[in-house]
Amino acid sequence: MRNRYAIILAAGQGTRMKSKLYKVLHPVCGKPMVQHVVEQVNQLQIEEIVTIIGHGAEQVQKQLGDVCQYALQAEQLGTAHAVMQAESVLAKQEGTTLVICGDTPLIKAETMEALVTLHEETGAKATVLTAYAENPDGYGRIIRNANGLVEKIVEHKDASEEERAVKEINTGTYCFDNQALFQALQQVSNDNVQNEYYLPDVIEILKSAQETVTAFQTKDFEETLGVNDRLALSQAEQIMRKRINETHMRNGVTIIDPATTYIESGVSIGQDTTIYPGVTIAGQTVIGEDCVIGPHSEIKDCEIGKGTHIHQSVAHSSSIGSNVNIGPFAHIRPQSEIHDSVKIGNFVEIKKTVFGAESKASHLSYIGDAEVGKGVNIGCGSITVNYDGKKKHLTKIEDDVFIGCNSNLVAPVTVGKGAYVAAGSTITEDVPGEALSIARARQINKEDYVKNLNSNN
Repeated sequence: MRNRYAIILAAGQGTRMKSKLYKVLHPVCGKPMVQHVVEQVNQLQIEEIVTIIGHGAEQVQKQLGDVCQYALQAEQLGTAHAVMQAESVLAKQEGTTLVICGDTPLIKAETMEALVTLHEETGAKATVLTAYAENPDGYGRIIRNANGLVEKIVEHKDASEEERAVKEINTGTYCFDNQALFQALQQVSNDNVQNEYYLPDVIEILKSAQETVTAFQTKDFEETLGVNDRLALSQAEQIMRKRINETHMRNGVTIIDPATTYIESGVSIGQDTTIYPGVTIAGQTVIGEDCVIGPHSEIKDCEIGKGTHIHQSVAHSSSIGSNVNIGPFAHIRPQSEIHDSVKIGNFVEIKKTVFGAESKASHLSYIGDAEVGKGVNIGCGSITVNYDGKKKHLTKIEDDVFIGCNSNLVAPVTVGKGAYVAAGSTITEDVPGEALSIARARQINKEDYVKNLNSNN
């Protein structure tokens, strides 16, 4: 196999996006477009990836990190000019160079591999990735000769009526013999209306030199979609979401209504888990087997064990054990660690808390900045009072504690193992293990109070 290189074009600002965010950084299913492209290219045993950056250069480099080298296109003068910026890195190399745009997030590694393989097997100097378009208006047409080789690429505006009837279009992704590419780039002219250097001109230069130019036609037109505006972005999002959902379903996940289920590309879900309509699962979430994610739940960057049920609730940046029951309408905030067989009930909020195995907070409670042991029962309406106006403080509730309803635990405070806190108490001091703590005013009944009040009026 020949050495392989890749050039990713990611320098454009994307004015048609009408956004402060540079085009290739717009996310599709939770991941920037250019990140999708790089991850797919990385599956092709590439020796070196060079990403051409311009607008938003620092942000693009920050997103991609050290997985590739970078070349700056300070002034955007066309696609051929962009590729020329990689000259100092690649011009002396021998092998195959893939050129692909950073705004094509749907392209698959399998398609690129097929393109490169055909290129290498035929010994061509250039190979064009093409697609069949039912409506090819606006696309460059691929004109083949009797042997099936590429005769020329004709832009729509320049095509004859016969050429416009051709439905095989240029997708803007190419393979080149690396040496032939950089030699031909020296001959590309900007003698056109836009005064720019266009990469398809390299094809004409190679053809004029009697070099072989081939084409590989992908069966999936959708994966060649280039995103230039918000409409195309929404189309890419829809296609990617469908692709992701279908992958999970093929892997044994039940998705009741895929059309209303949003799962980002970094998510992992175990077999026999059921996802109900309206669910959003984002980030690097990992969900185990046999779980149920109920309608309209939102989960991001969480690790969830086997057999856990989450009903109409929100969970972010937390770990949730196996056989846990959460919701409805619960909120698991970041840095929470919920152990196995826990129940977090309706309208309960957990924040930056370790919640021990088999413990319960069934109704209307706030547990923040706390360490909750095993087998604890937290009654309805109880809260950890964690904030004094300047700092957050820790509440410790040891194993087998019973917290009565409407109790306030004013941190920093510790409730010892096996202790009871009476309903309605405000606890400001540590409670010893196995003690009963009552911290409320004694009830006083004033008989005939209302009758006397009315008689005085």
